[in-house]
Amino acid sequence: MVGRQLRRGPRRAHHAPDRTLDPPRPAPSLARRARAPSMKLLILGATGTIGRELVHGALERGHPVTAQTRQGQPGFPAGVTPAVFDPASTPDIFCPHLRGHDAVIYALGFRGRAPVRFFSETTRSLLAAMQAMGVRRLVAITGVGAGETRGHGGFLYEHLIYPFFTQAIYADKDRQEELIRASDTDWTILRPAPFRSAPGREPFHVLTDVRTGTRLSRVTPPEVARVSLDCAEKGLHRGEAVFFGHGVAG
Repeated sequence: MVGRQLRRGPRRAHHAPDRTLDPPRPAPSLARRARAPSMKLLILGATGTIGRELVHGALERGHPVTAQTRQGQPGFPAGVTPAVFDPASTPDIFCPHLRGHDAVIYALGFRGRAPVRFFSETTRSLLAAMQAMGVRRLVAITGVGAGETRGHGGFLYEHLIYPFFTQAIYADKDRQEELIRASDTDWTILRPAPFRSAPGREPFHVLTDVRTGTRLSRVTPPEVARVSLDCAEKGLHRGEAVFFGHGVAG
């Protein structure tokens, strides 16, 4: 397992530290930030809870942003190029919007009814378009409930939210992840814990292996954006699925 405990406290059983992601902290000012080379990012789902944080975080880091939205008047900050289209409309819808980009961050959401095929179908179209346009780097945000994270999101999520509200969604996110793993893209899959407005008091962990006792029950949208942008910008966790948030590493 790869994990990292970011709050100080009583010594616990040692796990190998995560070498890649820094602890959550307030973003430094632009004057103090040592910037990485800029990347042209296509952010899918840019008006959602995570998407808005991604747009602002990418701009702060100095990256040109193309922000996908299904809304005609999204109200993005200055410097953002809007891309107004429905990602589920046609299989080739992504191609013209990928040209010239270095990486894609997939943060699309879905509010329809079961059966759900939105995530797998849009991902299938996106992967084909990325191959056609020569764009390789993909950071895809799925979530707790996908793959081996099922059963590790805390009591409320596992006993109420997942069985009654998100089970069909995560069945399709499993299909989405399978498509990504089988692709030729340079991919990272991110599985954040359930979203909360505040981080709480438990340590922050970044895990690439989920143990029996693992429980990550909360993460804030700014933390999700920070981890996502770190992965895109620094090339972290290539070919890995990452479970992260506040809780117990197991």
